[in-house]
Amino acid sequence: MLLAQGSPLVYHRGVGFGRLMRDVTARLKELYRTDDADVLLMTSSGTGGLESAIQNVFSPGDEVLVPLAGYFSERWTNLAKAHGLVVRTVEYDWGRRVVPGEVGEALAEHPVKAVLLTHSETSTGVIQPLRDLARVANEAGALVIADVVSSLGAVPFAFDEWGIDVAVGGSQKALSASPGLAFVAISERAWATHRSATMPRFYFDWSIYREFAERKDPENPWTPAISVMQGLHAALELYFQDGVDAALQRHRTLSRAVKEGAQALGLDLFGEGLDENWTVTAIRAPETIDADTISDRMRSDFGCVIAPGQGPLKGTVLRIGHFGYFSELDIVRGLAALEMTLERLGHPVKRGAAVAAAEGVFQDAFGA
Repeated sequence: MLLAQGSPLVYHRGVGFGRLMRDVTARLKELYRTDDADVLLMTSSGTGGLESAIQNVFSPGDEVLVPLAGYFSERWTNLAKAHGLVVRTVEYDWGRRVVPGEVGEALAEHPVKAVLLTHSETSTGVIQPLRDLARVANEAGALVIADVVSSLGAVPFAFDEWGIDVAVGGSQKALSASPGLAFVAISERAWATHRSATMPRFYFDWSIYREFAERKDPENPWTPAISVMQGLHAALELYFQDGVDAALQRHRTLSRAVKEGAQALGLDLFGEGLDENWTVTAIRAPETIDADTISDRMRSDFGCVIAPGQGPLKGTVLRIGHFGYFSELDIVRGLAALEMTLERLGHPVKRGAAVAAAEGVFQDAFGA
């Protein structure tokens, strides 16, 4: 992937880029599991893709519902309010899974134009029940707009089957390409709403992107991140070598190894739905040690980067990501660094316990 990204750039108004863009779009449609949706590619972070959804689907004053259970669902609220939407919420403590029945009750009490959902809440490690949440939204006649930036390719997802209208992904998460590209899958129902939406837009105007994408040699309307596109193409080829199902199983195994390794050290895990949280594992720090101190020492002593907690979890939770191209030995090394860091900070550990637990998971998966 890095070699492809560092190669000479193809001309973005020529046949070479058109072929590249066509191949990437086809692979992404397969990853989204959609036959019917358009997939548009934009040079931006995932947040830019989310903003494009707000700008292209709504008119000022439209009402939306946002189930709040972490930092990234709060981002939906901030984006919607910044564009003049009326935001209603169903609120949960961080680490909770959103309850579809409660969202259905809120929609029955007060209908809205759309429900804005976050599939992978990486601030807490929780994978939200997107399929069931989409079902209750569809039953209420609301559009379903989903942030799948950190979940697409790491956990099960099916755009058509689940009744999703807009799903926004990013290049840098489960696909392990570099940051810089957002991709947006758009249903026909979302396109119909787009045609009457009056929110101001220019750079992220979906109609312009589709017009350029439908040319004989597809293009981006604006100068794209060509090098990142080349890297994403290589990353998708690597991802699909064994197929989506094999990639999902790999994420499931890595997640289980991290979780069993942490528990072997006597650490408590954070968040609901642990068996389905395949992107990030949130771990409660020992009461006597600040979680940020653990992450800082792991980085300074071993060059091992993990994430501290966010918002109300800052200082109490540390997060280990295991989505993308992590290997078994990456996980083993990371858990060994965690063991040694905890011991250096005065927390009693059984040396090798986390590593042994992870190795057991990997050996069981190898023999399955």
